[in-house]
Order: sequence, then structure tokens, then C-alpha cells
Amino acid sequence: MKSLTSLWSITAEELAVRCCTSATRDITTVASRVEHEGLSFLAITLADFGKATEKWLDQGFVVPSDVPAFGRKRRSGLPAFLQGFLGRVFDTSSGVLLEHPDVEAISALLQLTLMFSKIALPQEGPSQGSSTRVVSPRRERRAMLEYLECEQDVRRSDSLLDEAYMADFKRMSSLLFGDLFAKVDRDVHWLRLVPKHGPGAVADRLSSNAKWNLRTWTTRLQRLMPAESFLVPNSSFVGDMERELNILEPDAEMPVRVITVPKTLKTPRIIAIEPACMQYVQQSLLACILSAVKEDGFLSRVIGFDDQEPNRRMACRGSLCGDLATLDLSEASDRVSYQHVRAMLEDYPELLWAVDACRSRKADVPGHGVIRLAKYASMGSALCFPFEAMVFLTVIFLGIQRELSTPLSRGALIKRYSEQVRVFGDDLIVPRDYVLSVVDELSVFGHKVNVDKSFWTGRFRESCGRMYYEGQDVSIVKVRAVLPTRRQDANGVISAVSFRNQAYWAGLWKTAAWMDRYLEVLLKHFPNVAPTSPLLGRESVLGYQFQRLSPNHHSPLTKGYHVVAKAPSDPLDGPGALLKCLLRHPVALFGLAGQGRDARGTDIVAANYDEEHLERSGRPEHVSIKLGWRSPF
Repeated sequence: MKSLTSLWSITAEELAVRCCTSATRDITTVASRVEHEGLSFLAITLADFGKATEKWLDQGFVVPSDVPAFGRKRRSGLPAFLQGFLGRVFDTSSGVLLEHPDVEAISALLQLTLMFSKIALPQEGPSQGSSTRVVSPRRERRAMLEYLECEQDVRRSDSLLDEAYMADFKRMSSLLFGDLFAKVDRDVHWLRLVPKHGPGAVADRLSSNAKWNLRTWTTRLQRLMPAESFLVPNSSFVGDMERELNILEPDAEMPVRVITVPKTLKTPRIIAIEPACMQYVQQSLLACILSAVKEDGFLSRVIGFDDQEPNRRMACRGSLCGDLATLDLSEASDRVSYQHVRAMLEDYPELLWAVDACRSRKADVPGHGVIRLAKYASMGSALCFPFEAMVFLTVIFLGIQRELSTPLSRGALIKRYSEQVRVFGDDLIVPRDYVLSVVDELSVFGHKVNVDKSFWTGRFRESCGRMYYEGQDVSIVKVRAVLPTRRQDANGVISAVSFRNQAYWAGLWKTAAWMDRYLEVLLKHFPNVAPTSPLLGRESVLGYQFQRLSPNHHSPLTKGYHVVAKAPSDPLDGPGALLKCLLRHPVALFGLAGQGRDARGTDIVAANYDEEHLERSGRPEHVSIKLGWRSPF
């Protein structure tokens, strides 16, 4: 922990100079508390102070009781900790936000308090040396209980929701997504569906390439996508496949496997691992939905799936003009009711049938057994992200409509709100004038707004990982792993180099210089490189350095460490190998299921060719770094 304390101290000193204050007492406090409380002080207690600071910036005054773990200075309205920085943002006697607060001090407060909020711990055991976030068994059990409580809340919300609200919900969703649903409904009808497997885990515990020999199907999927058309490359393999095929009735279907994955040291994130057959079909519907969204000029402006920048630009504008609010939802995916998704799709029977067929109905929750799901899907389903976005957007416009007390038309939506509303996952942007109505509407439909991370009162906004105050970017850089103590800790080294470079570009040059000294001892070879270089090195405005020219290409070469991450051995042959090759090649998109175009309706382009994909596949099990000569740019 000493290295982390030293890192915090050097950052505090650098920011104190920039803000014309002193951090001497703060450094002493942090050193003392880390000695007694360990990493939890940096990752949890200090992070709670940062979240409280965000809240104070939004509401316009300090409430010292929000941070009970820190003392309050006598005869002052501010906590004693970080007093020098707080005093440049809030009035020292009343705690009220200054008329012209120091934006540098705001950035410093957020950096010093939230710097370790996402840190990972070294994993113990056989894979020691890798970095993964460790959460106590007690917190994991509590997370599973909260998952079950959320499920009960969804059921309760479904039973209490007035029919008139559901009718309004259906009308608004049809107004917004009618054309999109009609297009995807036609794709389903004509079987313009191109399935695929992803690199992630599945409930069947199949390896990446073994998924292509999938022989477990369901009766629900069989009605939508016959196994003989979608599990084998051509009709010559149908006989062998039918002998091996296991078609499951609804009661015998495999449930999703609920697990925890890293989020913060305090709280894990819960996801559900889908069966391979469900994920295979979900991916085909996802491609159709994304294509239809991109073709719609209005929806492509108000919903984001792969680009966070529009949300960030709108958050910046909201912090400057005050006309836009940023909302964050708690347990966003797990609170989307399947009944709401069904209501959206009622007028599109074939799409509804397809969505239902590839939706897992049960979940295996550790310590609680198999339960029936009322939610549409947890994180882990390929369709979770698009349908939650569509539900949230529908409810947002219902809130606006209720505030206006007049029905909205699509023309009015496009004209007035295409630059004022946007949804990216659980990060929502809405007009401030309607924010209370939108929050109420979200609550009526069973969603929970995280008020501590939602901002509309003051000049602070946060969306998609970026923070802004009065139009200025006050975002921070975070330490993602404990600093490595040996070169063999590849993940730790990679994370440390990444933090060093982020700190440099954020203007934390003394912090970056401290990291340089730390890494030079560890790596020996730590050259200046360009951001695009495969080498682990320093990024700098001064450019890269090289030591010799390649004898073959006469291009610059530099000696340094580069990342080696090889996919695990996973040989595939037979019909599974042929099916994979066809689905990675344009021929499959023409031939599979008798199609003449791909699921996205665009020109077909061959996938990137990987000559080893039938021998190795999946996410690397081990990551290492190796010394060698590589390009510095």
C-alpha cells in the first residue's frame, strides 16, 4: 500500500501547487488512515467523499454529515479533510458554493477522492500475478440477495401498474419504434437472420470453437430458426446433426447462470451467462435491430449503442447552459420488465415470437436455486442493451408528454427533442425543464433513478464516464490496479503504463514523472513511444525515440516490452469448422437460410481473416510481456 499512498501524495502535492493551497495535512491523514484501514480507505471511504462532492456541486452547498468518516473543522461549514481545495469551491463558513468556484480545485477534489474508486486487487492462488477485483463473500451474498429483491420489485411493479399507463406506453413505443419494429419483423418473416457466436462464456461451459458444434436446441427456437438450417453448413450434414440433436422442451431449458464480475471493491456487478443456443440467435436479431436504428435519422440521434461521444457533448452543454440534465439508473438492466417489452412488440407478432424464443426464462442464482424471471434479461443477453434503451426512451418521452399535457407526434419529437434527449445504456440525457416528470415516470414503470449520480440543479454534469462543470472538462484518471512489484505481473505493468500515459495527457506531469521513475526500475527498457505503438512506453508531446532501423523495411525500431496475449488452443474441424468459415465469409451470408443479403442490409464485406482461428480461439487465458524490437509509432 505504500506505493499507492506515495502516488496519492505526489498527485496531491501537484494539484495543491496548481490550486495555490497546501495538501500537507491531507497527505498525513491519508498515510495514517491507509496504515490502519488499508486499501478500503482509498477505494471505498475516499470514493464516498468523492461521490458526496459531486452531490454538493449539484445542490450548491456542503453537507458535512454526508461524509461521516471525515471530521469537520471547528467553526467551519466544511469537512477538515481537503480543506484547502474545498475552500476554493465553497464558502468556508457557510459551505455554500461560491459564485465563481475554482474549476481547477473542482477537478482536483474529484481526482484525489475518486482516483482509486475502480481499483483491482492481485488475485491469490494459482494465477497469482494477474489483477482482478476481489469482493468479499459477504458482499457477493448481499449482491445476490439484491438481485432477488430486484426481481420481486419487477413483479410487484407489473401488478401495480395502471392499464392506462400501459396503453400510453404502447402508443409511445409505436410512435418511436414502429418503423424499426416493422423492418425487423420483415427480417424475421423472411428469415434474414445471420446468427453468430461471440467470444464470451456460455452457460453450457463450451469453449469458443466448441460452440460451432452446438447440438442443443429448444422447441421455441426450432419454430423460429430450424436447427437443420442454422446449425450445419449445408444439407449433406443434416442427417448426422439430427442424430446428435437434443431439442429441449421449455421446462427442460437450461437457465442462465448468474455470476458476479468486477465493478468496484465495494460492490460487484451481476451478469447472467446465457446458453449458447440463445446467444447464437440473439446475435442475429441484434444485427437487424442495430441496422434499423442506423437507418432511422431520428433514432440514430437519440439512442447510442457504440459511440459515447454524443452523450458527453450533451453533458458538457448541459453543464454550461443548464438546459440538459444527466440521469443515471440503478440496476438498469434488471428492472426492465418483460411485460413492457411484450407490450412494445404486440403489434409485430413475428418479431415478438422471435424475441420470446431466444429469451431465457429462468436463472440459476447461487445459494438460491433456479428462479423464474420477470425481467426481460440481465446483462449478458445480446438483446439486453437495445431493449433497455428502447424502454428508457419510451418512458422519457412519456414523462415529457405528461408534463406538456398533450399528445406528442413523431414530427414534434424530431423537431424539438432530437438534440435534447439521448440514451446510452443507463446514462440518460433529458431536458431539465421536464426532468422531474421524467423521474416520476421512470419510477412509475419500476425504474430506480440513482439520485447521487444524477445532476440537473447546478452546473455539474456526468455522463458516460466524463464529468463537466460550467462547460469545462473536469474528468479524472483512475488507478485500475495495485502498482506491480515485479515485471512478471503483466496485467499490473500494463495497467500502470496506461495510468502513467493518461496522467500525462491529463496534465498531471509530476505524477507521470513519478510513474516514470517507478516503471524504469521495474522495466529497465521504457522508451518514448507514440500512442499507436505496440510497445509499453512513455507517450509524450516530444514524440518517439528510436535506436536503429529495420534491415528489411528501413523503418524505426526501438527496444522495449510488448504485450503477448495468445488465444487458447481450441481445435475445430468437421462441419463445425465449415460452418464457422462460411459465417465469417460472404458466401454464407448469401447461402445460409436462402438469403440474398446480410442481416444489416448493407454491402457484404468479408471478416478479417485469421489463419489460426480453427486452431486457437477465445479470450486469452494468460497475458505476458516480452522484450523485443518493435516500431515506436
